[in-house]
Amino acid sequence: MKILFTSISLFLSLTTFAQISKTDSTKRLNEVVVRGYYNNQSLLRSVSAVSLIDSNLIRNQQNSSLVSTFNIVPGLRMEERSPGSYRLSLRGSLLRSPFGIRNIKIYIDDFPLTDAGGNTYLNAIDPLSLGSIEVYKGPEASIFGANTGGTILISPQQINESNITSAVTAGSYGLFHQTAAIQQKYKNYSFSFMQGYQRSDGFRENSAMERKYFQTNHLWNYSNKGNLKLYAFYSDLNYETPGGLTLAQFELNPKAARPASATLPGTIAQKAAIYNETLFGGLSNNYQISKHFKHVIALFGSYTDFKNPFITNYEKRYESTLGLRTFVDYQQTNDLLKFNAQLGLESGATQTEIKNFDNNAGSPAAMQASDHLKANQNFAFLRLNLDISNKLLIELASSLNFYKYKYESFVPAVIASKERKFDTELMPKLATSYLISNELSIRASVSKGYSPPTIAEVRASDNNINNNLQAELGWNYEAGFRYHLKNNRLHLAANVFQFNLNDAIVRRLNANDTEFFINAGGTTQKGLELETAFWIVRNSASFLNAVEIKSNYTYSRFRFKEFTAGNLNFDGNKLTGVPANVVVSSLDFQFNKGLFLFAQHNYTSSIPLNDGNTVFAKNYHLVELKTGMRDIHIKNLKFEVFGGVNNLLNQKYSLGNDLNAMGGRYYNATAGVNYYLGTSIKL
Repeated sequence: MKILFTSISLFLSLTTFAQISKTDSTKRLNEVVVRGYYNNQSLLRSVSAVSLIDSNLIRNQQNSSLVSTFNIVPGLRMEERSPGSYRLSLRGSLLRSPFGIRNIKIYIDDFPLTDAGGNTYLNAIDPLSLGSIEVYKGPEASIFGANTGGTILISPQQINESNITSAVTAGSYGLFHQTAAIQQKYKNYSFSFMQGYQRSDGFRENSAMERKYFQTNHLWNYSNKGNLKLYAFYSDLNYETPGGLTLAQFELNPKAARPASATLPGTIAQKAAIYNETLFGGLSNNYQISKHFKHVIALFGSYTDFKNPFITNYEKRYESTLGLRTFVDYQQTNDLLKFNAQLGLESGATQTEIKNFDNNAGSPAAMQASDHLKANQNFAFLRLNLDISNKLLIELASSLNFYKYKYESFVPAVIASKERKFDTELMPKLATSYLISNELSIRASVSKGYSPPTIAEVRASDNNINNNLQAELGWNYEAGFRYHLKNNRLHLAANVFQFNLNDAIVRRLNANDTEFFINAGGTTQKGLELETAFWIVRNSASFLNAVEIKSNYTYSRFRFKEFTAGNLNFDGNKLTGVPANVVVSSLDFQFNKGLFLFAQHNYTSSIPLNDGNTVFAKNYHLVELKTGMRDIHIKNLKFEVFGGVNNLLNQKYSLGNDLNAMGGRYYNATAGVNYYLGTSIKL
């Protein structure tokens, strides 16, 4: 109740943006829109639980990690067990994600970053390449295919002018982050090339990371009706994995890597790490056929070379993906009614070759297993949107989902190619919003979510093909409101929801720390999300130009339902890995001459670490500061200098706990107080 009172008393947040430059200030005063379904829609009138992170908000955060940026969104939780090791969840989807990202669909530009096998390598991307992020919470299977957690749409930085930029950041624990980019804009054609390099020694033993990154974007407006877009990146990422610690080890030396036990070696001896080379590309064509009809088609593909020396084995994985997304958009407008319809399909196939070896001090030895799998994920979708008198929005949408995988084994036993098909699933959504006044809207929705097991769950680290896993299914019921003052000085938003999930996929561990997955019952997830933002001062001619205060609050009453593990019954227990209360608040001060000060506080309540709710991680308070000067001009050069402090209160906490860990090794310690300095140049 104290946390709820604090949040409501502040009542001041939004995941939109702080005023920084003249261009962005003008944008702030205009109506905020989201691209959602590939056509702009007013945020105030959106029928979905969507939060927007724009370029200004990204700019206020540290540029070497996405954790603080994503965690400002209520209902979203990003963790980083060691530099480069992201874990992301929306409304409790951490349950089936021991690492990485599952049960969330992510798109970058017009292309699915999530492959047909369920993998999403968000950590392959340099944070400075991102322009804006839209977060859709709750099932969005009706238009984006299989997911129950939600959908994230990422837009690269826009090419608004011709320039050359470079940025460098250095900080504690050997942090070094450098980027360089060139972008050129012509009358009908624009392009950009970006290069990035990042490294860190890490806070803990065996937690160093390094990433080399290259990205290019091209846009050709070949006529007044159509354009062709190309997006591609190459990422070479490697990071060491220190492993989980027991509470005693965590308290004694949080910097330590996981030590050897009586039966297993430690992570340092086994050189535990991830090596990920990914090449991703997409080509899309957008053509306005007539006044009412538009056609969009996007082709995408990727290749990943993945290696993971672990304590018990050395895994090599080769993944290739090819897919297509296309739809026809129809719009008709008259004085009383605006009608919009989209009919389309998305099809993707991912082939995965997995080989596991004994790990001989970081080198592959005798082969343990070899399997080939191919996942096919296809869905057709129809979305109807009716806007009546610019007041009432009604959305009817549904997708028809098809999922199957083939598998073939070679070692230790030969199994001829077999195929498993899942039931065809219809995923409907009914949503509406009503504009009570020009400042206030209310909304409600009912939607169904669907998420089949990923390839990493079907063929987990126990080296077995698990054909018993069923798809997760659930219904989500939601209501909310948004309030904007005419000049956007005050913004309020709230969501209340209940999601009932059946056949929840959860992780289990064998005695040798290899994992497998089972369907273990269901969950009932009730939640409240508040966003508020208020400009205390704005566009002042004094030394202090602007002050904005924000506070976002998340309340999660997530419980297991008919949830068992062997002879144990966890019915009614709190959902593992989900804090009940999270409050993220910030203050943004803008002074004249480009001076700025940004402060952010994150309170996260205690977190259950096992399904039995017998062990909890303690609550923590994180304070971050960033200050500097922007728009420093020397002839044709434009400079920015900045510095920051993370974990100002020097909290001792674990960000990225190993849930249901064997031997009580739950904890992955995160750095105490640490610092960074940086500069950027634009020509």
